[in-house]
Amino acid sequence: MATIEECRAALGKLSDNMQGAEGDVRAAAALDRSVSCHITDLDVTFAGRMTGGRIEVVETLPGPPREKAEIRLAMAGDDLVALVGGELNFATAWGSGRVRLEASLLDLFRLRKLL
Repeated sequence: MATIEECRAALGKLSDNMQGAEGDVRAAAALDRSVSCHITDLDVTFAGRMTGGRIEVVETLPGPPREKAEIRLAMAGDDLVALVGGELNFATAWGSGRVRLEASLLDLFRLRKLL
């Protein structure tokens, strides 16, 4: 099972990958939205913003998200680490229910380029 530190590092790596993206992926990463990522097996939520092509984690909270972010992710810690490491395909994980992503329809269309 991934630790809180490994999950936070994975989010940092995802943020770095987003910042280095080009073309359509860079445009999708340029959204300015509140973000939460609930790590279900650790029952912890990383909350912050996607802005300037990066994910800025502002706080780590116990339990599920307290406020409804504009972009909401939920998954096990191992799945987050595997997704960012390229070992798990997002579409497969999302389709099987291992990863939950909630956002507006327009944001979902933009985010599909990132994921």
